[in-house]
Amino acid sequence: MTALRSLRLKKNADRRLKAGHLWLYSNEIDTEATPLKAFAPGEQAVVEAANGKPLGVAYVNAHSLICARLVSRDPGQGLDRSLLVHRLNQALALRQRLFDKPFYRLVHGEGDLLPGLIIDRYGDILVVQLNTAGMEAVLEPLLDALEKVLGPRAVVLRNDTAGRRQEGLADGVEVIQGELPEAVELEENGVRFIAPVLEGQKTGWFFDHRANRAWLNGLVAGKRVLDLFSYVGGWGVQAAAHGASEVLCVDASGPALERVAENAALNGLHEQVAVGEGDAFEALAALKADGEQFDVVILDPPAFIKKRKDIPAGERAYGKLNREAMRLLGRDGLLLSASCSMHLAPERLVDVVRGAARHQDRHAQILFQGHQGPDHPVHPAIPETSYLKALGVRVFRD
Repeated sequence: MTALRSLRLKKNADRRLKAGHLWLYSNEIDTEATPLKAFAPGEQAVVEAANGKPLGVAYVNAHSLICARLVSRDPGQGLDRSLLVHRLNQALALRQRLFDKPFYRLVHGEGDLLPGLIIDRYGDILVVQLNTAGMEAVLEPLLDALEKVLGPRAVVLRNDTAGRRQEGLADGVEVIQGELPEAVELEENGVRFIAPVLEGQKTGWFFDHRANRAWLNGLVAGKRVLDLFSYVGGWGVQAAAHGASEVLCVDASGPALERVAENAALNGLHEQVAVGEGDAFEALAALKADGEQFDVVILDPPAFIKKRKDIPAGERAYGKLNREAMRLLGRDGLLLSASCSMHLAPERLVDVVRGAARHQDRHAQILFQGHQGPDHPVHPAIPETSYLKALGVRVFRD
């Protein structure tokens, strides 16, 4: 690599890096010695302690709240094709130990020591998100590295995230390499799905709930199931495949519900799975008014808390959702309550469920506490890489 410029830290600002963290904030930089604005967005630099000791290589973006992210602890090794091949091979080796079929999150950003990069794998199709200027800057070597490690049939860029906008990057969705088949398929817990990788949410599928769905699948045989915020049927279609007598999938998106029906038919389950389009809270009220009851209710909403300032309103929304869902359970029902809000602490979700049960004058027993699957590894120094929570709760009356 060409010689990199230095990014000097203030005194004692190297403590978090030495403890394992990968992020640097602008107030930790000695901007008199190394002005942040001198770096082009995404430019790599050698990070130095206040005494000049090199600590590694990071990419820099003065326009981002996190102004630098460490990509290597070797000051002589920046993020190039060679390091990308190495990191991708490390990530692939983990997934191949975990799963017997090639459907998973291949790269989980900081959790796989590739800050700002998300890659989901659907067999020989890869869906890539570049969420930072630093990752955007290495797109070409990344594509070369993916070709060497996996030789994909097609690569889709889903560059339409809020994170990119915070980094000052443009949105865009495109097939950047190869040709996409008419239907991109995956298999999860023995059930087949078609993932809308171009127009769906995120990368088209949510692999993070795989283990949580597997747990619930063992308890739904013969049950009537309500799947709220169903998206394309990840929970509901799997419940039907594992013996649920009847499943109602509710989502605000018509196209998502068309995919539910398609995925149900793909597995020969079209008679067990029905769909309802609408707002989840309105649907709960309408179902209650109609006297409907379910044995199992699944709540997997989008993040109600995206920033710290949203915590009070978000917790109220989670509380209302869980209360209204419990009203639809029979005398002895099962609630699966999930949250993908990183700012909602796990114990607060427990509080939400406890409060909702008491509000309905019911008892609650937590049977299961789930989190994101192992293809979404948590970086032990970065709490933000742990975000998903799922509670399996028995809700019953005396």
